Amino acid sequence: MGAYKYITQTLQKQYKERDAVYRGKIMKWRAGPAIERVEYPSNLARARTLGYQAKQGYIVVRVRVDKGRRTRRKTMGGRKHKNNYRFVQPQHSHQAIGEQRVNRLFRNMEVLNSYWVGEDGNYKFFEVILADPAKPSVNISSAIRGGKSFRGLTSAGNSRGPSKKKGDNKKLRRKKLQATPYHFKPYVKSTKVAAAPRPAPKRAEKKAAAPKPAAKAEHAHESHAPAQHAAHEHAASAHPEHPQHGAPAHEAKHEAAHSAHPEHKPHEHKK
Repeated sequence: MGAYKYITQTLQKQYKERDAVYRGKIMKWRAGPAIERVEYPSNLARARTLGYQAKQGYIVVRVRVDKGRRTRRKTMGGRKHKNNYRFVQPQHSHQAIGEQRVNRLFRNMEVLNSYWVGEDGNYKFFEVILADPAKPSVNISSAIRGGKSFRGLTSAGNSRGPSKKKGDNKKLRRKKLQATPYHFKPYVKSTKVAAAPRPAPKRAEKKAAAPKPAAKAEHAHESHAPAQHAAHEHAASAHPEHPQHGAPAHEAKHEAAHSAHPEHKPHEHKK
């Protein structure tokens, strides 16, 4: 395990336990000035990660920022509803506010980054890394860009930008499209293609299948007809005097009456 890992573990343990060393540092920083230049960073592992180097042109400044909500300036515009509020949201984190305060004091230097070093009930303490771009030993591109802390280009200032989870906003998407060449699809003249035959409509199929219930009704009628005919024959056989199926009832009665009188002759039709 390297030395930087031991340094990180020691500082984390001091903050969790609030031991005497940590409390002594906070009391000393609270009694001192709000912005103070320090000779060495208190968290060397974090400072080296964010770009600090032990060279000419690099310095570390500790800044103290009040915690809690920020009060607004008292206006002299009279008793108006637009002035009837007590606190204002600056849309910046405490760390970003500390970087801007330090950069206003050290105007010939540029803010590289910053990190948290401690806090109590009233204040938060940060250490800001600054670099002088005029020095030959400072040969990093991040020190050349002016006003990083005021333009939201540091790690603390990036929190004011669009959310990374939701994706880029409309302005950033437009910039990316403009940066990429041929971001639009080239126009290609379309050729006419013969249209495929349309399938038969579904309504015609339904109409063709409609007569099926009528056929079922005829089949049911035919199935019941033999049963009725058999019942009629059975009734005729039970009564011998009943005429055969298909003969009219009045003819059967007439023949029975003539057979009862043998002298009766059949009637002859004159030509």
